[in-house]
Amino acid sequence: MNPTITQILADLWQSVGGHPVALDHVTLGGAEPALASSFRVGAAAQVSIAAATMAAAELWRLRTGRRQDVSVDMRHAAVEFRSERYLRVAGRPAAEAWDKIAGTYRCGDGRWVRLHTNFAHHRDGVLKLLGCDYDRAAVGAALAGWKAEDFEQAAADAGLVVAMMRSAAEWQAHPQGQALADMPVMRIKKIGEAPAHDFAADPEQPLSGVRVLDLTRVIAGPVCGRTLAAHGADVLNVSGPHLPSVEPLVIDTGRGKLATQIDLRGDDGRETLRGLARRADVFVQGYRPYAIAGLGFDRDALAALRPGIVYVSLSAYGNVGPWSRRRGFDSLVQTATGINHAEAQAAGSDEPRPLPCQALDHASGYLMALGTMIALLRRAREGGSWHVRVSLAQTGRWLAGMGRLDDGLDGPDPKLDDVRDLLEESDSGFGRLLAVRHAGGLALTQPRWRRPSTPLGTHPPVWPDE
Repeated sequence: MNPTITQILADLWQSVGGHPVALDHVTLGGAEPALASSFRVGAAAQVSIAAATMAAAELWRLRTGRRQDVSVDMRHAAVEFRSERYLRVAGRPAAEAWDKIAGTYRCGDGRWVRLHTNFAHHRDGVLKLLGCDYDRAAVGAALAGWKAEDFEQAAADAGLVVAMMRSAAEWQAHPQGQALADMPVMRIKKIGEAPAHDFAADPEQPLSGVRVLDLTRVIAGPVCGRTLAAHGADVLNVSGPHLPSVEPLVIDTGRGKLATQIDLRGDDGRETLRGLARRADVFVQGYRPYAIAGLGFDRDALAALRPGIVYVSLSAYGNVGPWSRRRGFDSLVQTATGINHAEAQAAGSDEPRPLPCQALDHASGYLMALGTMIALLRRAREGGSWHVRVSLAQTGRWLAGMGRLDDGLDGPDPKLDDVRDLLEESDSGFGRLLAVRHAGGLALTQPRWRRPSTPLGTHPPVWPDE
């Protein structure tokens, strides 16, 4: 029998050391299925957003002595898990985010692979490896000459992003699946000593005065920063002028943030970031494990530079195991770990079937925000520097562990007109936006974004009050 939504939330809250009384102040509305999936995507959305909102409420209680109630509606949470789909800029849909050759292909051995080619260097690398034209038919013909696992490995060796579709059983038997088998959905670990931190009195919101450096792209990490901004944090997104981005995602997840650019390939850029980090509370990064260490911004370096920092890291496949250095995105992790295969089986198909949203990305973003705020609570009570670690693969394992819905594929697939009651309009650096409101409700400090979404590099690399 599947666990109830309340049980899933209680288990997650307990796993991060949340105060049990907080569970008595949460209202969870709605019913499954919230989206068309045999997986409990609505449950994952509601629980991850609720837990993050509860952590914000606990920070508010710590700072003010007052408790406030939390509410999350499942339908609203599920729609926010697809927020990028409903984004409208100046009344028009945002540009298509998917490259024309991205997606699934059957290889010569009958197995399936998924290609992620939304970034030009990944696209060009795949075409070079296949030796074919930039055309879906040409890519399909070239892959007919490969075994799926061989191409997956060749692509990984070339620094590209490709995954072979596996069943859940195959993933569990895989060395990377085994490496993650006993890992929790997230880890929050004290990594250094620092005095207990006193927050400023009389905050407007739970995270007022908290400074967050956001070195992430695409969805998961940016959703974390967007959530922290919704609760009052000063979030400074740091991108590089040479790094690719997906503009619709930048627009959607940039709400509430400042946006600067720093080239970390040079000494001046790294010193600029170190200066910002010395005065930051939180450092969120979505580089592959070990990659950012080469730039001098691994967790130990940051804890030494700024004792009391909360260092938050996101990876695709976790920080241990043979795939710990492998690049990945939500769609690929769904494919590699058995989710696409299980969804296809539920639909009576042998072709990979994705979830109805980038659920691993969005859930991971809210889990990162949850871990960040729990670490800030611990820093306030006992001091120290802290490391929060989340991976898409571990989030996928958490989702799969909730059980399945027999009638899930009969669930809704809401279009824009179906969700207008959940949208809000705002100005931005891109034009007038229509976008999904945050689903986490707080009785006293309703989440909101104080700053408009702006193009990357709009702001100087300084904190707003300096």
